Amino acid sequence: MRKFKLTAETKVNKFTATLFRIEATVDFKYAKAGEKGGWIEKVENVSDNAWVSDNAEVSGNAKVFGDAKVSGDAKVFGDAMVSDNAEVSDNAKVFGDAKVSDYAWVFDNAMVSGDAEVSDNAKVSDNAKVFGDAKVSGDAWVFDNAMIFGDAVIFDNAMIFGDAWVFDNAKVFGDAMVSGNAEVSGNAEVSDNAEVSDNAKVFGDAKVSGDAMVSGNAWVFDNAVIFDNAMIFGDAVIFDNAMIFGDARCHQTPILISGLKYNVTISDNHMAIGCHVKTFKEWSNTKANEHFDFGDRKDLDWWEAWKPLLSRIIKLSGRL
Repeated sequence: MRKFKLTAETKVNKFTATLFRIEATVDFKYAKAGEKGGWIEKVENVSDNAWVSDNAEVSGNAKVFGDAKVSGDAKVFGDAMVSDNAEVSDNAKVFGDAKVSDYAWVFDNAMVSGDAEVSDNAKVSDNAKVFGDAKVSGDAWVFDNAMIFGDAVIFDNAMIFGDAWVFDNAKVFGDAMVSGNAEVSGNAEVSDNAEVSDNAKVFGDAKVSGDAMVSGNAWVFDNAVIFDNAMIFGDAVIFDNAMIFGDARCHQTPILISGLKYNVTISDNHMAIGCHVKTFKEWSNTKANEHFDFGDRKDLDWWEAWKPLLSRIIKLSGRL
């Protein structure tokens, strides 16, 4: 049963469509019988227990249904859908074929458009924009002037804010944060407690996870992997198949050595050999006859053979 009626009070919106103020005809979740609501173009715009209040507008083929609410000066138009317990408020706009569902909330001056979807308990606020085929879900929050577009996916407790962009097929999830003027794009992933900030860029098939941080003007791309407590900052450029992990720090581009029995990555103060990472001092104090297990293999002489050359490379690079 429809819970409202169109009143004789009308206005014309910017699309030259005539909108009618609505009035509740029964008591229900959002209004009492006789209470005036917002503006809609036709009765098909609103159904179920949904409500449009204040000066909010719903027009075109847009649909607000379930227990959804559109309030303030918000506008929902085009073929957009707002459903379940979702809310669109303040000066927010949802349009195109966008969908806002579950308990999602779009507010302030935020915009959700195109084929974008905002669901679960996700929030989009301030001047943030979510468009294209992007999806924001879980308890994720996109705010400030952040933009999510392309086929990007933001979920879990991830936060995207500042002037950050996440686009293409990129994914940000876990408790990860992307902020400042940072960009995450391509097929890149930022997860766990990782942070990408300032003017940093993460793209290609790169992955940043754990408690890692990428900041400054750093670039991480190709198949590079940054994890654990690693920090990439300054003008560092991490690429190819580089792996920076442990407590490694890089404010300049690391030295990558391949073609040996084990791949070697030399950062500001750490060297990774295979899957083992130590400070330069720790490697220097390693005895020639000390056993190392590189990927479940024992090697008694590899370090003895390569220690002098690797030590010289570190020294000549000015990292000691």
